[in-house]
Amino acid sequence: MTPDPEIVAAILRETAQAEILPRFRTLESHEISEKASGDLVTAADHAAEVVLTRRLRDLAPGALVIGEEAHEKFPEALADLAAAPEAWIIDPVDGTHNFAHGVPRFAVIVAYCRQGETVAGWILDPVADDTAIGEHGGGVRIGGAPVRASGARPLREMTGSLGPRLSERIKARKDAERPAHIKRYRSVGLEYMDLARGRLDFARYAGRLMPWDHAAGVLLHREAGGFAAMAADGAPYAPGLRNPGDALLLAPDPGCWETLRALTRG
Repeated sequence: MTPDPEIVAAILRETAQAEILPRFRTLESHEISEKASGDLVTAADHAAEVVLTRRLRDLAPGALVIGEEAHEKFPEALADLAAAPEAWIIDPVDGTHNFAHGVPRFAVIVAYCRQGETVAGWILDPVADDTAIGEHGGGVRIGGAPVRASGARPLREMTGSLGPRLSERIKARKDAERPAHIKRYRSVGLEYMDLARGRLDFARYAGRLMPWDHAAGVLLHREAGGFAAMAADGAPYAPGLRNPGDALLLAPDPGCWETLRALTRG
């Protein structure tokens, strides 16, 4: 059985209150470092992941646990995700750049998977104290209330998230209809929350597409009624794959997805 979603949500909130929020805007310089150029990690990331790993493992003894920070030391764990009977995927502080610079846009993301398929997901906005909870076949709740992704609408009325280079390229085009607004939060977790409740109509993510960033969010968006697929071939996103594809595109429905795919194609 899937662990009680309310218990998991409480674990996220309690961890944020104990390990993340007390460090927000109080970090010392030695508590911020770079994993790679521009890729920050803080004492809050490490402390929160330790607590989440312990407490979630207690809920599902024997489950594989993949945390973003632990992955730096044990990258081979990703190879076990597709076959694992149970697995937790943890992003302790999504939007670390914002967090480290005092910007109140960050999230905690947790997914629960079986054999590489996400069956439940949680995203916590610690600042707003809002939690998105989604289960396969069970819809999505944010703050305890059911939510729905936005419905189909003309491209010129849509608001979405694109990377800065692609956004500038589209804004510079004179030969195509364009979305009304394009933005980026620098916190994919908060973007997924807004996709699920219809504040964003679409999003496109490229690069490594790591499961701690996308496994929970794709489930939430789908359970809220949205449509997502890989831009290259239309295949569904699968967190258990080593290389899920070139870019992940999320939209209100398949028709909007095709329109956005054509707009964002190279």
